[in-house]
Amino acid sequence: MHVKRIEILGVPVDCVTMDQALDWADSMMNGHHPCTILAVNPEKVMRAQQDGKLLDQLRAADLLIPDGIGIVLATRLLGLGHAERVPGSELMPKLCERAVSKGYTVFLFGASAEVNQQAVAVLRERYPGIRIVGSQHGYVKDADMPGVITCINECKPDFLFVALGSPHQELWMARYLPKLAVKVCQGVGGTFDVIAGRVRRAPKVFRSLHLEWFYRLASNPRRIRRQTALPLFAFHILRKLLIG
Repeated sequence: MHVKRIEILGVPVDCVTMDQALDWADSMMNGHHPCTILAVNPEKVMRAQQDGKLLDQLRAADLLIPDGIGIVLATRLLGLGHAERVPGSELMPKLCERAVSKGYTVFLFGASAEVNQQAVAVLRERYPGIRIVGSQHGYVKDADMPGVITCINECKPDFLFVALGSPHQELWMARYLPKLAVKVCQGVGGTFDVIAGRVRRAPKVFRSLHLEWFYRLASNPRRIRRQTALPLFAFHILRKLLIG
């Protein structure tokens, strides 16, 4: 399946829709090596400007979903292509839904033990018949990681969802993916917390207006430091639009 890859401020992103991302994941099931799905948003673009390791991992990813509305708008404003917002927190549940219909297996790695277990329970209730073949919280010492890798491989999951937060999950994939016998590995950030009900997503009205970032900031003012990346991203996009 062909996917158009572009670059925004030197950071790659794929011009895909949600349906295309799901079909792409389907097409990877016959592959012979693990494939990665990572999200790209304005915050990550700005961080990658200073973090060479993160940028390298983004460039090495097999599918880079346009997670933030800022990425979608930048793509269109700069005339780079057409993309729709594909939030990682929505793609994971849709992949779980497809796993039920296609018989794919799932492994959840990351978050705290309690959140991880609750996410597993919610997914099993929400998607009857889902084959969650294993789970593991994310508080693992480096010395114990080989055992985790062995456990994942013994479970033979088709989908491995990694919830370690960025850039930790990207770096974890770079280090351990070559040792994993999985089909598709998606970095999902804080999605387990959302599924478990520990973190609320923005109400539908905020999501429809593309103001989810504002809702998160209003709900947790401590995010202000992270959110400073948004106006900086907008400035660089406008500057590029005006002066090239």
